[in-house]
Amino acid sequence: MKRSEILESNDQYVSMWKVLAGDRKGADLRDKAGLSVCWADSPFPFWNALFINENISDRDLLRVRLRMSRTYMLAKQHSGLVYVCEDLLSGAAREELDTIAASENLTFALDITGMAGDILPVEAGLPHPVLDFARVDSETALQAYADINSEGYGFPLEAGRAGLAGSTFWKKTAFAYIGYRNGQPVSTAAAIVNDGAIYLALVATRPDAQRNGFGEATVRYALNAAYHATAIRRTILHATDAGLPVYMRVGYHRTTVFKTYRPA
Repeated sequence: MKRSEILESNDQYVSMWKVLAGDRKGADLRDKAGLSVCWADSPFPFWNALFINENISDRDLLRVRLRMSRTYMLAKQHSGLVYVCEDLLSGAAREELDTIAASENLTFALDITGMAGDILPVEAGLPHPVLDFARVDSETALQAYADINSEGYGFPLEAGRAGLAGSTFWKKTAFAYIGYRNGQPVSTAAAIVNDGAIYLALVATRPDAQRNGFGEATVRYALNAAYHATAIRRTILHATDAGLPVYMRVGYHRTTVFKTYRPA
């Protein structure tokens, strides 16, 4: 793992979330000491994020940053997450991360791995036998996109709609696509140009349509659409292990792991 790749992963994550949270009116994007703030205070939890953005070896400094994060989150209306890049930690701070977080009344949420690779274009393969794809270009399509993500991640429909409704970004800037089965929207993926790379975001499939390869097919379609429009080969993704399409594991190299926490 190269140091440059760790920094690329971290910088891409933060800068992309500045854009996504910043798409919502009134988002707080003002960085504080040791924290990058990407907080829309949205019912859609993904748009509420804090990133610890400095190299830390001292356990007491890590405790201060986590306490700052919890205090900030508890003052907001909606819930969110604090992201800690483990590769920016060393010494006691890294060894005692979970213990310190628990002592600050923060609960572990999930591990997210950053991945990067010059993988585009991806092999398109044969057309999916039951899916048709269409780019999000209307408010009706955007609502369908939001609803699939809410259902796929277990959020109320109102959360996803609040996170995307009325957005010009998702209709005109992001290469956001929906996969349709028999005319019904079932899967989503978006490829977004960010700092010289293509960032993959909001990949989801309706629960009753999962395990049919719909998400992977939609990811391929969105990534290739972005590549053909931009000729950018570098692709960035942050996901849980379960969220990474199997066929993409070969082309990517892993860069760093982020642990995420929320107030207990």
